[in-house]
Amino acid sequence: MRHSLTLILLLMLTACNIFSPKDEKSASAAADSAEGMYAQAMEQINNANYPGAIKLFETLQSRYPYGRYAQQAQMEIAYSYYKQSEPESALSAVERFIKQYPNSSHVDYAYYLKGLVNFDEDLGLFGAGFHPDVSERNSKAPREAFDAFKDLVTRFPNSKYAADSKLRMQYLINALARHETQVASYYLRRGAYVAAVNRANGVLIDFPQAPATREALQVIVQAYDAMGLKDLRDDSQRVLDKNFAKDGVKPVVNPRQWWKFWQS
Repeated sequence: MRHSLTLILLLMLTACNIFSPKDEKSASAAADSAEGMYAQAMEQINNANYPGAIKLFETLQSRYPYGRYAQQAQMEIAYSYYKQSEPESALSAVERFIKQYPNSSHVDYAYYLKGLVNFDEDLGLFGAGFHPDVSERNSKAPREAFDAFKDLVTRFPNSKYAADSKLRMQYLINALARHETQVASYYLRRGAYVAAVNRANGVLIDFPQAPATREALQVIVQAYDAMGLKDLRDDSQRVLDKNFAKDGVKPVVNPRQWWKFWQS
């Protein structure tokens, strides 16, 4: 009986020695596969460990440069940079994806993410904290956000991101128009009347449907009046009276209210 127990224990230990290393080896191989590395990286994203996710995705790309996992890894790298507030790196990663995979079924999301990165980068430009002494602040990011959303809507009208992109485009149109009008008003207060007229005219040309066009026309009227150009003043006043009722026109989309809705 004692010999039988000894033999059974010996066989069990031998089995452990035979099968455990093999099982560990299989698990290690699975983890080192493209699919396994992608799963690990996605777990890091789910845990908000974006630097760790980026590192794993980059390792995946270097080991497995071809195939769907490498392609998806490039997009996830862009998303991870976006989430950790590194817009330049995010945009660079998005551009690489668009250039490398122009026929990807996910390229619409690439344009959407490009718009989001720029959309979020400089929203403070349009906030309540606008000050005249920063009237020349760069509106490059919002304009590039608009262009990215426009590319998405134009190229992929049936994309699931198209509807949201259209809303953001409307917000950007109104916000950019309001910003340009604020700049024009700033020039008017400083006595730079020609600059005020030019900036306000830009609003009428670039954003003809925006609510801020009314204020832009008012700036033009006041600037021409200050310069003693009565004929131009009167012409501008007639345009203002013809297009806007005396009690004002309510905007179709109020940017401030829309933004509060978007954040809710």
